[in-house]
Amino acid sequence: MVLFLLERLPRLPADRAWQRLTDWPRHADVVPLTRVSVRTQPPTREGTVFVARSGIGRLSFDDLMEVAVWQPPEGATAGRCRLVKRGSFVTGWAEIEVHPYGDGASRVVWREDLRVRWLPGLCDRPLAWLARRMFGRAMDGLLQAPEVRFGR
Repeated sequence: MVLFLLERLPRLPADRAWQRLTDWPRHADVVPLTRVSVRTQPPTREGTVFVARSGIGRLSFDDLMEVAVWQPPEGATAGRCRLVKRGSFVTGWAEIEVHPYGDGASRVVWREDLRVRWLPGLCDRPLAWLARRMFGRAMDGLLQAPEVRFGR
């Protein structure tokens, strides 16, 4: 089991940071070798299910996630999303919080409990390092993404 926390202070209002972080298909744009498909009808809400498929060919796996908590930011109130990982290979949970912070900015906190089945405990340290790096780059990419997207 790997538990980690990431924090960012983007120069985006909380609602814009929230939109970027919870646009599930957009995660595939910033996570290499990953495709994301949403299995439920929009809009995102509690019960929404999506799958991130990562890897190449036979060395691929599905990370099935369900939205358990969906509270978008509103005014001065922080937003909170909790995802439960229900895959056969990757389990655990992730929480994304987006707080208004200062003048037109936000504070983003990403907590994750990542479990990879059949991976021995001695792999926890390298997995933690890799997860922090991978999820940190994904957060940075999502929060710095351009406002206008073409080709979608």
